[in-house]
Amino acid sequence: MTEKTSHRGLVVVAIMASMAMIAIEATIVSTAMPQIAAQLGQINLYSWVFSSFLLTQTATTVVFGKLADIYGRKPMIVIGITLFLLASVLAGFAWSMPSMIVFRLLQGVGAGAIQPVAMTVVADLFPGNQRGKVQGYLASVWALSAVVGPLLGSLIIHNLPWAWVFWINVPVGIFAASAFLLFLHEEKRSRSVSIDILGAVLFAISISALMIALTEMESALSGEAIAALVVFIAALVGFIWQERRAEAPMIAPALWLKRPIAFANLAVFFASMSIMGLTTFLPMYVQTVLNGSPLVAGFALTMLLLGWPCGATIASRQFGRLGLRPIMITGSLLIPVGTFLFVLLTPASSAVLAGAGSLIMGLGMGLLNISALILTQDSVSWSERGSATASNVFSRNLGSTLGAAVLGAVLTYGLSHATNGQAITPEQIRGLLNGTGSAIGGMQDIRLALQHALHATFIAMLLIAALIVPSCLLIPSAQATAPAPQEA
Repeated sequence: MTEKTSHRGLVVVAIMASMAMIAIEATIVSTAMPQIAAQLGQINLYSWVFSSFLLTQTATTVVFGKLADIYGRKPMIVIGITLFLLASVLAGFAWSMPSMIVFRLLQGVGAGAIQPVAMTVVADLFPGNQRGKVQGYLASVWALSAVVGPLLGSLIIHNLPWAWVFWINVPVGIFAASAFLLFLHEEKRSRSVSIDILGAVLFAISISALMIALTEMESALSGEAIAALVVFIAALVGFIWQERRAEAPMIAPALWLKRPIAFANLAVFFASMSIMGLTTFLPMYVQTVLNGSPLVAGFALTMLLLGWPCGATIASRQFGRLGLRPIMITGSLLIPVGTFLFVLLTPASSAVLAGAGSLIMGLGMGLLNISALILTQDSVSWSERGSATASNVFSRNLGSTLGAAVLGAVLTYGLSHATNGQAITPEQIRGLLNGTGSAIGGMQDIRLALQHALHATFIAMLLIAALIVPSCLLIPSAQATAPAPQEA
């Protein structure tokens, strides 16, 4: 990719716009979905509106990263935006919950192309010492979207038809696609590479089956979860067999097993698992156990959104002087420290302690994620940069999904064994959240049971977060800190 012909400033704006679509979609849909589900019906399919998006996004990330290495970045990101916008328009016209799920599946495919390819474009246009600053901007986009999304979703639901939750993406996406078409220019690269279609299909099937199994196991080990696990294992075996014989494998073992990439991705995987517990369970703890208001719970979680971009900014300014590995190790130490503060929480604790833990974890995530991404990208040449970037994004997404399943299982186990074997009902938890627990009865016993269950969940988070440290320590200390060449 040539710096001389690409307008880097406008391309970065287009990248931020396309990333904002994905980032804000999660929070805005979460806010509006109760009203949408009330109109569409079939509440039993509610969770699949969210799971379907993450399923296809995770399953296709690696595929589009590879295709970007073969056909170029611009075609893949424009295709991704087109799919995302088409699915957004169709989702606004959804007439039932199954149709909504289908359109969300298509949206996830678009997101699976946009996220890794956009990050690859940044790596192509900017050397390492400048790239960190741009990645810091992108981290700020995700943080801002987490705050703006719920507010925007609430405004749309109260003032406009719910379809605008999805249609709001259209002008943003058109702008981003137009900017990429007009201002992003790539050199013509003649590459005669056979596409590993069978490998791509088997990989998508295996990851989709794994995601379905994890989603189903969040509540209990069901027949559907077991069947999905069987499909996952069969497809994974077929995928490994195909990759060993393919001329140009979809996932090159030489790339994924390269030591800097393997351990950087492993660190990001564990970090995403642990952070999922924070975003999922900390607000519940503050509201139910600490008896704080939703505003106080929001404050505690917002500290994460403050710390994350701050950590990314610090990393971007210091990694040229300190090196990527020391910054990653620092981030890997901060995340368990922040998690340990959650383990110290008791019903008598202040929400300030929870906010401090959230802030420290955010700083650690900012330091770790951006350094791991740049290290991964700088460990390969241009021809493999899309695949390397996709491996990093894939590790994040899979870690988030597995974290939700594992930590959710810990919480479920704790609740099912609370109060002398009598499980706590969802109505009782909602009563505590809505301030009507006294009307349901046994409010103090329920709060105490939640304290024990969530405490066990925080301990599980700490154990997972502790695994980040050895992952970072195993990254070669001689890993170059200078920017990788811009061209292969």
